[in-house]
Amino acid sequence: MLSGGRVVCVAVIIAVVVNTDGSREVLGIEIGTSEAEPIRTEFLRKLTRRGLSGVKLVISDAHEGIKAAVSKVANATW
Repeated sequence: MLSGGRVVCVAVIIAVVVNTDGSREVLGIEIGTSEAEPIRTEFLRKLTRRGLSGVKLVISDAHEGIKAAVSKVANATW
């Protein structure tokens, strides 16, 4: 990503849901300064404010930030 005329590293967080019928849809995309837990937590909170509920399972890499965010916000199994 370009910022102030220079290239900087960013984290792109994407949430994809698999509905009960097996179809997939992108729920949200966020660009952050890192993959840290506070950024992931805020991303999940934004999704819940937009109506996301009933999350039962979250599948991701083993990053501690996402695990903590899921525990705080979604109360789902990781």
